[in-house]
Amino acid sequence: MSLWLVRAGSYGEHESKFIDENRVYLTWGELTANDMTSIPDYEGIKQRVLQTYPGELPRKLGNWSGQIWAFVLAMKVGDWVVLPNKNKPTIAIGEIKSPCKFDPAAADDYRHYREITWLNTEIPRTAFDQDLLYSFGAFLTICEIKRNNAEQRVRSMAHNQWQTPMPVPTQVSVNGSATDEAPQESLVDLEQLARDSIAKLIIQKFKGHGMARLVDSILKAQGFTTYLSPEGPDKGVDILAAGGPFGFDSPRLCVQVKSGDTPADRPEFTQLIGAMQSVNADQGLFVSWSDFKQTVYKEVPVQFFKVRLWNQNDLIEQLLDNYDKLDQDVRAELPLKRIWTIATPDR
Repeated sequence: MSLWLVRAGSYGEHESKFIDENRVYLTWGELTANDMTSIPDYEGIKQRVLQTYPGELPRKLGNWSGQIWAFVLAMKVGDWVVLPNKNKPTIAIGEIKSPCKFDPAAADDYRHYREITWLNTEIPRTAFDQDLLYSFGAFLTICEIKRNNAEQRVRSMAHNQWQTPMPVPTQVSVNGSATDEAPQESLVDLEQLARDSIAKLIIQKFKGHGMARLVDSILKAQGFTTYLSPEGPDKGVDILAAGGPFGFDSPRLCVQVKSGDTPADRPEFTQLIGAMQSVNADQGLFVSWSDFKQTVYKEVPVQFFKVRLWNQNDLIEQLLDNYDKLDQDVRAELPLKRIWTIATPDR
């Protein structure tokens, strides 16, 4: 069996469809508008790619051909797929249940698909060892993950409630396998790897009440005057924040911060709404390091003008945007520096 990385768009725009419909799609636009399931081999796939993109560089055409071949022909029923969530700090893992199928009535991006049984769609990125995250950070849309015995290790995690078990012996790959043409992880998303490292450092330094202290520092960097509740029971009020030098101006925020290992649920969201009313806050901010359950996300349209949600990705984004203005002691605990690197093209 093999382990495959599949992405759902550059911005995660296809993720909900993948998850909700229990499928993974070959989202390659015009190239996949016509049926490719009858093409028998890699050379046939390559010819179709050459016909569709006659002016592209040979290396890029070969790269694309390998990825499409992997989806249409190389993946097998019983293989597992890894789908990193672009907008949440989680990873979905599923098992392939069908060969590649073609639906001529669907939109171009959704004509080629494989049926999937999702084993878990909300595995925290922090559950995976750094070398696996490195492989999951490959820039390719589709590739086989083979390094460091990845497939066996992920299957072991599934038997251990998605926690990393004790190390298992490494198996050496044999040359000449059926997936020799399949792209494997090479160039990686350095930005995502950096964020993973920052996330691990944050949870080491700011677990528990420290997370509220970090959020408090970010809000002050944004120009708010704040009150940080002392450690202990807070009745849903971790931070109060408002505009102006004395905190008398609008907007007036009530902030709840959760740093635990489980996604925040609807009762905690309801608690924040009640706390906002108790302190006469104009708006609320709910920060949950381990993300939110769907019961909370369903409330976003209803409370759009009242409440904002920050998951791990949002918190790190705000941290980076305001890093230079953070309290000196916070910056000392989170020593970061800005670097520049060449952007790698999509796919």
